[in-house]
Amino acid sequence: MRIRSTFRLVAPLLPFLALLGCSGNTNQKPAAEAPGALPGPIAGTTQTRLPNGWKLSPAGTATPLGDLPLNLQLSPDGRLAAVVNAGWGQNSVQLLDAASGQLLDTRVVPAAWAGLAFAPDGRTLYASGGQHNRVHCFRVEGQKLQPDSALVLGEKWPKQKIGVAGLAVDGRRQQLYAVTREDNSLYTIDLKTRKTLRTLKLPAEAYGALLSPDGTRLYISLWGGHAVAVYDTEKQQLLAPIPVESHPNDLALSRDGRRLFVANANSNSVSVIDTRAGRVTETLNTALFPNSPAGSTPDGVALSADDTQLFIANADNNCLAVFDVRDPAASRPLGFVPTGWYPTVVRVAGQQLLVVNGKGSTSLANPNGPNPIRDVGEKGAGYIGGLLKSSLSRLPVPDAAALATFSAQVYANTPFTKAREAAPEVPAGNPVPQRVGEASPIKHVFYIIKENRTYDQVLGDLPAGNGDASLCLFPEKVTPNHHALTREFVLLDNFYVDAEVSADGHNWSTAAYATDFVEKTWPSNYSGRGGEYDFEGNKGEVAEPKDGFLWDYCLRAGRTFRSYGEFVFQGKPTTPSIAANYCKEYPGFNMKVKDVDREKVWEADFDRLVAAGKLPNLSVIRLPNDHTYGARKGELHPWSYAADNDLALGRLIEHLSQSPVWKESVVMIVEDDAQNGPDHVDAHRSTAYLVGPYIRRHAVVHTAYTTSGMLRTLELILGLPPMSQYDAAALPLWACFTAKPNLKPYTLRPATTPQDVRNTAFNAPARRALKFDMTREDAAPDLAFNENIWQAIRGEHSHMPAPRRAAFLREAKAEHEEEEEGDDD
Repeated sequence: MRIRSTFRLVAPLLPFLALLGCSGNTNQKPAAEAPGALPGPIAGTTQTRLPNGWKLSPAGTATPLGDLPLNLQLSPDGRLAAVVNAGWGQNSVQLLDAASGQLLDTRVVPAAWAGLAFAPDGRTLYASGGQHNRVHCFRVEGQKLQPDSALVLGEKWPKQKIGVAGLAVDGRRQQLYAVTREDNSLYTIDLKTRKTLRTLKLPAEAYGALLSPDGTRLYISLWGGHAVAVYDTEKQQLLAPIPVESHPNDLALSRDGRRLFVANANSNSVSVIDTRAGRVTETLNTALFPNSPAGSTPDGVALSADDTQLFIANADNNCLAVFDVRDPAASRPLGFVPTGWYPTVVRVAGQQLLVVNGKGSTSLANPNGPNPIRDVGEKGAGYIGGLLKSSLSRLPVPDAAALATFSAQVYANTPFTKAREAAPEVPAGNPVPQRVGEASPIKHVFYIIKENRTYDQVLGDLPAGNGDASLCLFPEKVTPNHHALTREFVLLDNFYVDAEVSADGHNWSTAAYATDFVEKTWPSNYSGRGGEYDFEGNKGEVAEPKDGFLWDYCLRAGRTFRSYGEFVFQGKPTTPSIAANYCKEYPGFNMKVKDVDREKVWEADFDRLVAAGKLPNLSVIRLPNDHTYGARKGELHPWSYAADNDLALGRLIEHLSQSPVWKESVVMIVEDDAQNGPDHVDAHRSTAYLVGPYIRRHAVVHTAYTTSGMLRTLELILGLPPMSQYDAAALPLWACFTAKPNLKPYTLRPATTPQDVRNTAFNAPARRALKFDMTREDAAPDLAFNENIWQAIRGEHSHMPAPRRAAFLREAKAEHEEEEEGDDD
């Protein structure tokens, strides 16, 4: 097997790559840190900067689509294109004119997912019904879709857990093949009787299904099994699976059926399979640079009309990778094409490329504007899960000259380079090392993950920061220690979480990445359409990055770690790596447990480890009670929950600061996500804190930072390599550190808000709160829950301001440089 890579580009691009610094002098001393550029349109260019620092400049013309489209299929005659939208908001099936991109018809469905297939005669369209465990059927009449009765595989989730994924139509036998991702099965359905003929168990969760041209083989990508299953349609049995790389999803076959191309989202690759031999003959590396960490996320493949070129959608690189595949033994990289945000599909219609941008390509204001949100139960478009509107990009298949121009643009859009991966922009002498493996005076990192707050909700009352006091729900009288930490150490008022919700938030917070499984399944779960909460290690391989999480990197690097409640559910670890490295007495997410009681468990464990000389290099500590319980009668008031969380944090830091390891420690504190709360800049803006002897005192830093940047800082201190292209590209928080340690311990601020006040009113907010599922973080609907918290604090008839929802931030403090407010003391 040979490996072919897209970074081996055509000659005209080589001078440009040199300018980008991918082969430059990595020993050059970096310049002083410039203020972080704010997201938004970049003046004088066609680019737009995302909150994570990546840029967009999509090629072609765009047509708006629905909420998170996961598939596009062309009709057999190539004139029509069908799209299935399967996001948090309205699910639908759309019909478009393939040549012009004109939207012809939209049919709303109660639930959908990635499966989509035309009948061979083009007169019927089948679409996955997702967790509703059915297949939607439509008659294609001219330019319209006419609903037909659905094909039912079983009762809706949770009565039956099936989860319809990929579909394929066998016209000769008049059968439909449906593969599933909950019960891991292949269903064969008779299209005449509309009954299931047989069900066959598959080795792992399935994603796509593709029938060979002669109809004798059905190829099934095993999303959770790093393999392609092969089903003999004549013998009705599975043949030997073909091993590929991690998270195989979309499939493409050559016209003669002899070559199968499989996108591997978790491995930055496409596997090329010789279907006659049943083995991989080539692996195409789709990343922008060789040996890149996770983060390209190829999730769509398509062949040109003559089978000479392969187009690959790199979801997390926001581009297409293009290969010449004429020679079966030696595919050749041609270049890249810039797309919109998170392309999920690429198809070829004649001489035109069709690219579906799953998260769109432009900012969107909250449609409610300044009006209060009254969408109890989260039906409004202001919710973060339904914010990003997708698009269909259309452009001619590029020739060599166009590809050279497009490729240069793709490289200009990415902040990730191999040079930056090897040596991020950190000045010499900083406690944050310049390179992985260099020494740091900091030996112990205490990484605290909290739950779901925006900056304005907690620190909006601080005059030194860019806050809006009118949006502050947990001011200094409720959170005196949080406020004191920002004054004694560093105030960060321009910090953005990489996640939208807790499902991807705990992945971003511990892996600097959310896999295609997480990105494509949390909207169904959060919208109430079905699916288990499988996003924190509960699902195994299908839900995890190929190389694991922060603790896996620690083990490989010979660093010790310990988990206190993170990736622990009902007292049991959800991943094998944590099984021997967690505090069994420390509770995970459980709103019935106080954070001050969690802190007592941590304190006893910490003292024991220090006394034994076994304190780990990394402690991951979950303090979740700033999540609160909302307005439910009899439960603690949100202020009491926040006060409990604040006191626990203050006690933890005070205890640490009085210990013998304080002199070589740092505390890093993040929210896993911002949970849809109001913030006058953007609802991705959140609080973050740095505490320790090597953290600057009395400083305000307006530089834009991200969750991935916090992780990059942690990794450099502990000697860990980046986990993804996102932390490899992110700016470390070195400007918050000082080479001269200040060993002054932290003094706890006593609680100024009672921690035992309970909600007593049984009013409308309290009645709504009874319906919220509080067994897991974010099990309650974010928007309705945040309004519930607002009304518990501000009153039953108060109106929570509409959260600002901008995919690209357009507002920030005018002054973005650091400023000292006092000398170190």
